[in-house]
Parts: sequence; C-alpha cells; structure tokens
Amino acid sequence: MKSQILFEEGPHKWLVIGRDDDKKKEVIDTNEYVIIHNNEAILLDPGGIEIFPQVLTELTRHISTENIKAVFASHQDPDIASSLALWADLSTDLKVYCSWIWQGFLAHFGMGTDFKLTGIPDDGMAVNIGSTKAKVYFVPAHYCHSSGNFSVYDPIADILFSGDIGAALLPPGEHDMFVSDFSSHIKYMEAFHLRWMPSSRALREWVNRARAINPKMICPQHGSIFAGENVNKFLNWLEHLDVGRWNKGQEDVDIYHTTWMGWRFDKSLAKNQI
Repeated sequence: MKSQILFEEGPHKWLVIGRDDDKKKEVIDTNEYVIIHNNEAILLDPGGIEIFPQVLTELTRHISTENIKAVFASHQDPDIASSLALWADLSTDLKVYCSWIWQGFLAHFGMGTDFKLTGIPDDGMAVNIGSTKAKVYFVPAHYCHSSGNFSVYDPIADILFSGDIGAALLPPGEHDMFVSDFSSHIKYMEAFHLRWMPSSRALREWVNRARAINPKMICPQHGSIFAGENVNKFLNWLEHLDVGRWNKGQEDVDIYHTTWMGWRFDKSLAKNQI
C-alpha cells in the first residue's frame, strides 16, 4: 500500500492511501483519504478491518494517530467503515460522522468499543477539522449508491471526495492514481455504475451539485482520481448514464414474458399448469 500527497499548501494537506498489491484477491481495492490542517486530521472512508494495519502504517508516516480528530463514513458498507472501532481505539475523543439513517447500522461495527456516531442531516452540514477554523462540507449524494450517502467538499484544496460515485474496478497491476485516458477508463467504471447506482435521477442531481461546486479534483473511493479536463468529462458521462440495471443490454420487458438464465418465463402459461 502506498500514499500520495494530492494537495499541500501552508498548513493544509490532502493525502490518499491505496493500491495494496499484497491484499487478498477477494478484498476489493479502496482509496482512503486524509485531510490535514494545522496537524489535525479527518479521515474519509477509513476502510475495512482487513486492511486496517496497512492503512495505519502508511498514515502514521504523515501524522500521529492522536491527531486524527474525526472519521467520516460516506455510507454503511463494510469496505469503507468496518474498521471504525479500531480507529476509535486509537483516539478516545474521535468523532465519527455518517448519515443519520446509518447510525444504528454502523454501530454494529463497534466490537465492544464505545464510539459516538454523529448523524448528518439529509441536507448536509459543515464541520471544522478538529479545533481548527478549516471546514469541510458534507454534500448530499443520496441513492448514489446508498439511500443515505454523502460526498465531502474541501474549499481550501478545491477537492470533492465522491465516495462510490466515479468508482472503478481496476485490473491487477494498474497503479495510476489519476485517470490519464478518460475514454479507456470508462470500461472500468461502467459495469459498476450500472449495477450499484439505482437512480439516474439521483445521479443527475449529484452532477448538478458537483458542477455548482466546480472542483479541481473528484476523488472516488475505488479506482483513479479525476483532475483537470477529466473532471468535466466524468460529469458529462455520468449525467447521461442510464443506471439501475444489472445487465448492460437490458431493455424494458413485458413482466409477463421475460427470459433469464437461458429459459423463458410466461406467467399465463405457468398459471395454466397448476
């Protein structure tokens, strides 16, 4: 696992941790992001239990664990949040932010550790990074792909963390942290978005928010980062994507006459066989 500095200016820094060549093949690759201001930090989507030691080792090359003041979970999935209790063990004053609808679900990752979950209201909110005056903004991203979901915008770095929006499942050996050729990158994103994003309308609403923000970078939780002209290329692609389908070629079908697994189902005929 390696880390890379995405932004550094004065006391403000963005760090991404990812690309773990030693992980088990069954474990999906993830990106963990850290925003540091005046040596106080918020950790975005801290990752699963399985990769906690590797993330911790890499993170402590940049900041002490006692200076991690908050953790943000964009939604409830184990690949982004099942390590919460382990991070809470390192800091008794750790604040954990998540959508209010997932508080009771993320509590199941407690493993006997007492950590406080702060629910984010549906319209989002702003929080300070530790005791500093620097703020990050939790941007609504509901139904993209979770019913309670948020992105994070940092106006100092002008970076938008998008969670699973823009996620790509990269092949083994692909280590580029940034998207270089957007057209060729689509094949790593498309199947994921068709299956895991349930609402085209929700995606378009998020695209409108992202365009209003107009960030320099969009950082997803899986895959490569969009920067420069690839930010608009990604938003344009996402805006016209028809999602909520498990099959790329799936068309509207008559619910009484459909085919799957190679055989045809006809409800009227099935009823006549009773």
